[in-house]
Amino acid sequence: MQGVKRKLVYVTFYELIGLCLSTLGLAYLSGSQATHTGPLALMITTVAVLWNLIYNTLFERWESRQSTRGRGLGRRVAHAIGFQLTLVVYLIPLIAWWLGMTLWQAFVVDLAFIVLVPCYTFVYNWAFDRLFGLPSSALAAA
Repeated sequence: MQGVKRKLVYVTFYELIGLCLSTLGLAYLSGSQATHTGPLALMITTVAVLWNLIYNTLFERWESRQSTRGRGLGRRVAHAIGFQLTLVVYLIPLIAWWLGMTLWQAFVVDLAFIVLVPCYTFVYNWAFDRLFGLPSSALAAA
């Protein structure tokens, strides 16, 4: 599977799993009910979906220009960490506003996600590539 179809399947399953995990995680970390953190998790997921599509497009564009093909450990780690660190820029202000806290408090709440999401992203990407194959940007040139 390649192209837009691959990206849509990737993002849909990535974010559905992430939505469930983040609703429960935010409720636990903020001491709020899941009914209060669920809409926040949905907004986070919406931001993440949009950023995921943009980030993966940019990453694959960069990847297609590299002389080394494939997705080894280093490239997978760079992808996961890069995605999460850039996403945090959008999410911390949103979390602070929704939960009525300072940016620092929101950062502390988000810290667990900052650590766990790259791990989740790494495992998800590995499993997705095993199930659906590598994207054309990571395949050896014909």
